[in-house]
Amino acid sequence: MAWHLEGSYFENCNCEVACRCAVSSFALPATNERCQFLFAFHVTSGDIDGVDVGGLSLGILGDTPGKMADGGWRVGVLMDEKASDEQAQALAAVFGGQKGGPMGGVAPLIGEMLGMERASIDYADEGSRHRVTMGDFVDLEVEDFVPEGATKATQLTGVVHHPANSTFTVSQATRSSVSAFGIDFSAEGKSGFSAPFSWAG
Repeated sequence: MAWHLEGSYFENCNCEVACRCAVSSFALPATNERCQFLFAFHVTSGDIDGVDVGGLSLGILGDTPGKMADGGWRVGVLMDEKASDEQAQALAAVFGGQKGGPMGGVAPLIGEMLGMERASIDYADEGSRHRVTMGDFVDLEVEDFVPEGATKATQLTGVVHHPANSTFTVSQATRSSVSAFGIDFSAEGKSGFSAPFSWAG
């Protein structure tokens, strides 16, 4: 059966602004020896094989080699505790790449799945600020970069391999604390991006 999701996304990683991985479509190595990131997604509307998943959020936490295109990603999923088992399984199939779509292109890079944890998720887009808390695991806020005198935020276009979108707003983390699946990082002041997403498969 067909599926579609629409919503918003933002991320934070331990690279300096702006992350070389995203800027180069994963071709350039990260700022550090390991790239650690949190992708936060909120589904405003969506249906997966007849299962309504609108209103749910989730996070993808990753630890990868500096050059992300080399693969060997270690990834865990933080799932909205409001999701029923059926909704959680449907979302995990899409975000794990089993249903194809944009995440299907990322799936071959994943070398180890670290599991899934349920969490109370509070996700908000507030103008140029985007924030999320995920239980005791994540407390994160990024702010879009709007140059002085500009009327809109700086954007990165023409990104090929990132699953969320091909155009991103450049952001910087104003608050960052992430700890789950044995991955711990604090990347306040480091790279962030935000974007809407619209996927189908």
